[in-house]
Amino acid sequence: MSSLDASLEVTVDGGGQRVAFALVVENAGYDPVSVTFRDSGDADFAVLTADGEEVWRWSDGRVFAQALRPAEFAPGESATFEAEWPDPRPGDYTAVGELRVREVEVRAETPFSV
Repeated sequence: MSSLDASLEVTVDGGGQRVAFALVVENAGYDPVSVTFRDSGDADFAVLTADGEEVWRWSDGRVFAQALRPAEFAPGESATFEAEWPDPRPGDYTAVGELRVREVEVRAETPFSV
């Protein structure tokens, strides 16, 4: 199976009141890539401190429909998955975005500051 490329964009609003995450997943190959989502939560996002401590996770406290869902990324096709961290604490962090699929690990990380 071909792998999917992932990149993570982080946007901190001017006053540091919220942080927006956008995980962009693209099939840069020449063949379609089939995946199976584990549940109705397509992607997850986490925020880690410099020492790796998790301070926020988008999926915490959320309930997802437990249904496997197939999907296919055609060659050149991309999809964007978004989340928002409200009321972030000031500091230096690493954001992690991950596609919640069974077959392969599709994730990206990027540092940011609030």
